[in-house]
Amino acid sequence: MSTPIEQLMNEAMKNIKGMVDANTIIGDVITTPDGATIIPITKVSFGFGAGGSEFGAKADSGEKMFGGGTGGGVSMNPVAFLVITKDSVRIMPVSTSISTAERIVDAMPELMGKFNNFVSERAAKKAEKAEKKEKEKNGTEIELE
Repeated sequence: MSTPIEQLMNEAMKNIKGMVDANTIIGDVITTPDGATIIPITKVSFGFGAGGSEFGAKADSGEKMFGGGTGGGVSMNPVAFLVITKDSVRIMPVSTSISTAERIVDAMPELMGKFNNFVSERAAKKAEKAEKKEKEKNGTEIELE
């Protein structure tokens, strides 16, 4: 047999469970016309309390009286968007109060890609110059008049 306070708590938990599910935290996927996929991410906090007390028995039935209540609250705050494109995956924070370190970490994949392209281009140009010098040195190019 459950007590009245257990019944109150179970009912409150059912209602909270109905409000908070995976789709509340990770939102519906949005696909843009250019093929990018955007996934909203939300921080969800909730809490509740319950309390009650039994009072003296009713004179006519001998059954104890009960008084109680529950209360709860939910807070949902958008945190970021996960943006997936053909070339990259990025997290775009909603908050403007992110630290410099967080910005550096977020930008690192893009910076590394640009650095790798720069190094590859320089190496290709260097190899091309070396090949041209070698041909000039060996006189392997024949000019026709």
